[in-house]
Amino acid sequence: RSSSACSSHSTEGLRRLDPAEPRVYGPVSSERVQLMDACCGDAFLFLHVSVRIVFGAACTLSHMGAVLRKAVQSLPPHQTEVFQAVLEQLQWFAGQQIRNVAVNGSREVLMDDSFFTGYRKTAVEPQEILLSIHIPYSQKVGFISAFKQSPRREDDISIVTAAMSVTFSPGTDVVKDLRLSFGGMAPVTVLARRTRQQYAVSIRQWGEELLQEACSLLAEEMSLDPSAPGGMVSYRRTLTLSLFYKFYLRVLQKLRLQGLSVQEVSSECLSATERNSLLRLQAVPEGQSLGDVVGRPIMHLSALKQATGEAMYCDDVPLYENELYLALITSTKAHARILSVDAAAAERSPGVVCCLFASDTVFADGQVTCVGHIVGAVVADTQLHAQRAAKAVKIQYEELEPVVTIQEAIVAQSFYKPIRTIQCGDLEAGFKQADHILDGEIHIGGQEHFYLETNVTLAVPREDGEMELFISSQSPSDSQAFVAKALGVPANRVLVRVKRMGGGFGGKESRTSVLSTVVAVAADKLKRPVRCMLDRDEDMLITGGRHPFYGKYKVGFLQTGKVVALDVTFYSNAGNSMDLSQAIMERALFHMENSYSIPNVHGQGFICRTNLPSNTAFRGFGGPQGLMVAEAWITDVAHLCLFILQVRRLNLYLEGESTPYNQILHGVTLDRCWDECLSRSEYERRRAAADLFNRQNRWTKRGLAVVPTKFGIAFTATFLNQAGALVHIYRDGSVLLTHGGTEMGQGLHTKMVQVASRVLGIPCARIYVSETSTNTVANTSPTAASASSDLNGAAVLNACQTLLKRLEPYRTQNPKGSWEDWVSRTKDSSCGHSAWVYYLGYDFDTNSGRVFNYYSYGVACSEVEIDCLTGTHKVSSSGLNAAVWVQVEGGFMQGLGLFTLEELHYSPRGVLLTRGPGSYKIPAFGDIPTQLTVSLLRDAPNDKAIFASKAVGEPPLFLASSVFYAIKDAVRAARAESGMTGPFRLDSPASAERIRTACCDRFTKLV
Repeated sequence: RSSSACSSHSTEGLRRLDPAEPRVYGPVSSERVQLMDACCGDAFLFLHVSVRIVFGAACTLSHMGAVLRKAVQSLPPHQTEVFQAVLEQLQWFAGQQIRNVAVNGSREVLMDDSFFTGYRKTAVEPQEILLSIHIPYSQKVGFISAFKQSPRREDDISIVTAAMSVTFSPGTDVVKDLRLSFGGMAPVTVLARRTRQQYAVSIRQWGEELLQEACSLLAEEMSLDPSAPGGMVSYRRTLTLSLFYKFYLRVLQKLRLQGLSVQEVSSECLSATERNSLLRLQAVPEGQSLGDVVGRPIMHLSALKQATGEAMYCDDVPLYENELYLALITSTKAHARILSVDAAAAERSPGVVCCLFASDTVFADGQVTCVGHIVGAVVADTQLHAQRAAKAVKIQYEELEPVVTIQEAIVAQSFYKPIRTIQCGDLEAGFKQADHILDGEIHIGGQEHFYLETNVTLAVPREDGEMELFISSQSPSDSQAFVAKALGVPANRVLVRVKRMGGGFGGKESRTSVLSTVVAVAADKLKRPVRCMLDRDEDMLITGGRHPFYGKYKVGFLQTGKVVALDVTFYSNAGNSMDLSQAIMERALFHMENSYSIPNVHGQGFICRTNLPSNTAFRGFGGPQGLMVAEAWITDVAHLCLFILQVRRLNLYLEGESTPYNQILHGVTLDRCWDECLSRSEYERRRAAADLFNRQNRWTKRGLAVVPTKFGIAFTATFLNQAGALVHIYRDGSVLLTHGGTEMGQGLHTKMVQVASRVLGIPCARIYVSETSTNTVANTSPTAASASSDLNGAAVLNACQTLLKRLEPYRTQNPKGSWEDWVSRTKDSSCGHSAWVYYLGYDFDTNSGRVFNYYSYGVACSEVEIDCLTGTHKVSSSGLNAAVWVQVEGGFMQGLGLFTLEELHYSPRGVLLTRGPGSYKIPAFGDIPTQLTVSLLRDAPNDKAIFASKAVGEPPLFLASSVFYAIKDAVRAARAESGMTGPFRLDSPASAERIRTACCDRFTKLV
């Protein structure tokens, strides 16, 4: 595509297939004939000729890149402009595996704006096959560059692409021809023809006057309708100007290298022309036995099976005889009454066994309240037949006005009850004491769980009304209860089994039951096994995600930066049902002050009822949203006080201080984490270097941020703070361990084996965890809240200790005997044990009680570099110091996605537009910080959890906000160049669009 703006000689060769007489379409020279013959033998896939390189259709992109790189090294630089532009784009095109197999080809047509005839349509006819692509040498009097801007740099669809070419009169800087082509500004590639025509009929030198004139022309020519597909209209228009400016600077540099007297690119603008992870493991106490694996980095028990594909997941369970497949029928309207349902066409479809609707108890009845609301289901002999039949069902609606956004819910006063409030101190007196009062707001977007394994259920009916379910769920007991209720049977007739999940992150805590109950009802009705695994787009549509939050704050502070009063209001988008939204809002309120001690606080939380699929639990469970708002106001305060680092340090909690919900803090390590993080990250040196860099560079800015976290550990629903375990010791000495937690890749089974290994004093190899099931450990809590290791670990510990006591007589009788000798003597070698681990309780009315068992503390320092012209950023380094165990990096990267990349987009009518990896972007390998250093705080024991460990699942996620606030710091430096100072709003995620828009400059003012 870049060649469309490069040369009239850029063509593609194409062979046309005609049943009557095969022939070559278009003129074919002898060199092309030679190429065709060579390609057929697969011996030579490319050919150098006098003015270009010709690549055969079977040439892979990887091979093309290798050939072009070699050409760039061997040919004169003025001939390789096109090659370099192609190479620059190839590095961001797909992944290496795709480039290794992707091939290209062409026909004898010019690749200009007539080549693409419509969206994803080209001038190539159906009867034609691609033969070769011809990439020309560039000329000494011309310069070419190509650009791509996308949400994620690697393997991503672009927002705007550009290819630019300028040709000069020989020996001068007088423009002879200027060609600018853009993708993403229309359904097809467009050329800036009016801008080109301006320089075809007039004499213009390459300088500031041309830049201003060309930008004005482009701003007019590259217009977009406000309702253009893909949105981001202002950003896309700004990008056309920003990318042209980059091209302008590159050409200036090259003209000077040719000895022409043109304007020199100032040193502060040079960055606009430019085109390793370290882990410190937990320290094991000195003298710890090599056989004691607690605290040691051992491999995940299923790692080899997962890497080789041998690990069994729910949908890998072999097909049962007479098994059927279920497909869901979902609403296409966000809020409507159901007038009629016509399933006649579906019932006549091949392979269909039956259709299920509201009369079967678990479906929408009379009204739908979101797009994706389950109206019914089709059961057929195969997945293909079921899904085809589901699409054949016709539903007539009477549409009602939907409430989609938080702002719409506020206007409509559409809230769930109760409205939670936490208050301590005297807020009015606090604001009177303050030297300054600051108001602000921030919106935090939602997030899709994007687990690798979507929701899946296999239901197998048994005798006497029993139902056996294989599901992918974090909460087997909840699934058991819902299915039992739907079937009208006692819970003891429903067996739920979970081998492992391909990720959960909270998305399979409560929402799994939406699918499992439907499948179980179908299996019970038909008395045959029924299976359903959601496609990715279905899963994203139906199951909900992280709650979007809107936070408003008013903060009073002294001249020193000490915060003395805080009034904060949270609004969350719950969706069409309450689900877990109340507990999520409560946790957000419990984290509204983050790590800062504030004497006078008032916090209030509103749960918005909207017509979106019900949002649900997600790693952090409301904590990150509350913490994010806290960092927004402390950042504003810090910059107003001009003591950026000192303000955070000044307000940190100290040992023995009280939270707004009146819980006294013990074992506070915030100050130690803070000091160690600053030391390890060399903050002062990096800060000075970043300030110097920012003074020297206009269009690239660096920013740093240091962010603390204090994350409470426990279920806020107190009855869930319990667990159970069942341990069998067999006569050969092997141990079968079962506990109430589920394995979703986080390594919980591995940790439980470590606990049992230490207590029993036997190697991990002797202990096995088969699965989690409701007939071994009953009434289990969800695997969530970062508490599963603590809770289930305590139950395993108690069960193993009980077994050791039973073995003690045999050990005493035979002290020199082996483990096998002792266990072979006893017949009482099984023990089930439940453990109530946390004794907690809190009352909102009196603001009293104990909410959390303990806290995990941590601090992160991140440095970023932003491109002020495009809004892209790269994370130079992130250093985390945490008083936690392991599993930090994954949480940090998921948080990085939340705060900088991942966005869910809905239409005004409540339709989810980002349904799959093509439109929803999670972090890729290239988004990992160049240097990611994790250190764990030493000598910080925890007497509130097993073996002094600390919860790790959720706390590290928020530390990635240090990247967000480092970006905001860099944007602040960019705004200062335009004379803009003071607090400004930057919503999360800090996408390229938001970063570019916040960096106000002369280009943004043209749009």
